[in-house]
Amino acid sequence: MIPTPDLSHLRPGDYEHIYEPAEDTFILLDALEQDAEELTTMGPLISLEIGSGSGCVSSFLGSITGPSAVLYLCTDINPHACKCSSATGRQNKVPLELVNASLAQPLLSRLRKSVDIILFNPPYVPTVRDEASGAQTDRDIGGSWAGGQDGMQVTDRFFPQVDDLLSPRGRFYLVAVSQNNVPDIQRRMREEYALESKVVLQRRAGREHLFVIRFAREGREFISLDRLSEPL
Repeated sequence: MIPTPDLSHLRPGDYEHIYEPAEDTFILLDALEQDAEELTTMGPLISLEIGSGSGCVSSFLGSITGPSAVLYLCTDINPHACKCSSATGRQNKVPLELVNASLAQPLLSRLRKSVDIILFNPPYVPTVRDEASGAQTDRDIGGSWAGGQDGMQVTDRFFPQVDDLLSPRGRFYLVAVSQNNVPDIQRRMREEYALESKVVLQRRAGREHLFVIRFAREGREFISLDRLSEPL
C-alpha cells in the first residue's frame, strides 16, 4: 500500500483557503494506486494536475512514477493553493512545478499533445451559475467545489484543453459525481474528441456517489456505456 503524502506542514489556517483532502481526493489516489504498475511501465515524461489544492494528488503520483522521472506540473487559480502545493511537494521530495492560472491556459501552446498524465478533481458540486463564476473570480476555497449547473461549468471548459494536451499514449483521470451525468460525459468525450473511457473506481461517500473516469485516445481504452454502473 502506497502511503498518503505527508501533509503535516499544512496548518488549520491553510484549510480556510484550500480544499482539505477528503473522500473525492482519496478515491483518485486509490485509482492511481490501482494503475501503479501500468503507470510505472508507461514511463510518463510529463504530468499535469489541474486545481492541485494541497498538492496531495501530484505528490502521490510522484511516489508511484518516481520523484525525478517526470515533470510534475500543477495549476491552480488560487495563489494560496499554489504555495501549499509547492510546500507539499518539498515535504514529500517531489518537485512540483506550480502555475497560478485558470485550468491549463498558459501551457496549451507549449505542451500540445505531450502530456502523458492529466489529473483533475474539479469543482463538481451543482450550484447556481453565478456562484460558480464568483468562486472562480474570488480565487479562494469556493473555487474548489462550486461547479455551477449540473456541477459541470468548470469541467466543460477544460474538456477541449484535454484534447489539446493529451499525448497519443496519455491518460486523463477525472473525478465526478452522479449529478454530473457520467454516461453523458463519456459519450461527449468519445464523440467530440475520440477519447474512450472507463470508470475505474466508484464508491459512496455520504450522499455523494463518486466516480473516477479514465480517458485515453481511441484504440487505447474501451468501455461499453451499458456496463457503466456495477452494484455497490
